[in-house]
Amino acid sequence: MSLNTQILIAAILGLIAGYVLTLFPGTQFFHAGIYGLSIISSIFIGLLKMLLIPLIFSSIVVGVSNLQAGGQLGRVWKITVACCVTTTTLALILGIGSAHLFDVGKGVDIAMFQQAMSEHQTPDTLTPTSFLTNFIQNTLINPFKAFAEGNVLAVVVFALFIGVALVHGGDRFRTVRNLSAQFFDIMMLMIGWVMKLAPLGIFALLAKLLATEDISVLSRLAEFAVVVTGTTIFHGAVVLPLLLWIFGKMDPLTFFKGTRAALITAFATSSSSATMPLSLKCAQENLGVRPQTAGFVIPLGTQLNMDGTALYEAAAALFIANLMGLDLSLGQQVIVCLTAMIASLGAPGIPSAGMVTMIMVLQSVGLPAEAIAILLPIDRLLDTVRTVVNVQGDMMISVVVDRHTREMEQQT
Repeated sequence: MSLNTQILIAAILGLIAGYVLTLFPGTQFFHAGIYGLSIISSIFIGLLKMLLIPLIFSSIVVGVSNLQAGGQLGRVWKITVACCVTTTTLALILGIGSAHLFDVGKGVDIAMFQQAMSEHQTPDTLTPTSFLTNFIQNTLINPFKAFAEGNVLAVVVFALFIGVALVHGGDRFRTVRNLSAQFFDIMMLMIGWVMKLAPLGIFALLAKLLATEDISVLSRLAEFAVVVTGTTIFHGAVVLPLLLWIFGKMDPLTFFKGTRAALITAFATSSSSATMPLSLKCAQENLGVRPQTAGFVIPLGTQLNMDGTALYEAAAALFIANLMGLDLSLGQQVIVCLTAMIASLGAPGIPSAGMVTMIMVLQSVGLPAEAIAILLPIDRLLDTVRTVVNVQGDMMISVVVDRHTREMEQQT
């Protein structure tokens, strides 16, 4: 039985178990059931938290070091990063904008998370000056302290430095590069183990949620799923093709025809990493991208360019905040966007990897990690759509970068 089927069955059974518990309110059976569900859900959430920092660190180090081994650190690197930042920023604006436009999640207050909320205090206002100061003070710190305290921003910056240093060191650091790759493989293996526990964790989280909260949350969840799916499709069907046409000088129909196999594979596997070999083949053979460009941009994009993930996590944070009756200030929404962008950088290209990095986005504005229980029933469904957009963005950027580098070479 596939993991998707297991999660679906677990979600249904969790709803049934939660409904059964509501038939015995205040009884010993009810309290014992809630206690057992709390233990199981705490283990699942704890495992996700435990793997978050080493996963992001190893993912970024390997992505920056190994994927630049061709020595193309100059103009290709600059154009690639500029494209990744541009498309991700547009995705974040779309995600936050759609959440505001449709007021997803407003009108339902979930008391289940109020106690956890009180333990995560964040400032109501944050000026650009104080934000920049706090950003620098909390980012450029001792990396070992960052690892111990779970400071993801500092870990990301340190990982980027390590990756660049490995590239500049060349063969001297071959052993370190191999060790980093092996450590990343270990993290992938452990994530796979945790995902095997996902059905049990989802069962416990949903059963507890339904037994203790208002059933109207399910209708709000369906509304959120429609809004996020529609916004993600809009980004992939309108925004990215428009950028391709303007900066890549390629007809969107030609692009979609040439990348159809990769996009279908991405939808079926929900894994940009598993789709990467096919993405490289489509870009080189069907879109005319040079092998050296595609071999650099697409693997790097698999690690650093995840528009669909960034859009989803930004909108999801606002959705959960609305559910909990918390109005995020402008400064907090900026934090959500920046954290969602960083989280998308660290998200590995595997199914439901967003569940791991989503914890970081929630906690950045004081929302409890346990709140991902609200998103779990629809996560895999949304994961298929956002993975397609992630893969599409990688191939689109490879076309744009290849065109601009060709023009620069002709001019010189």
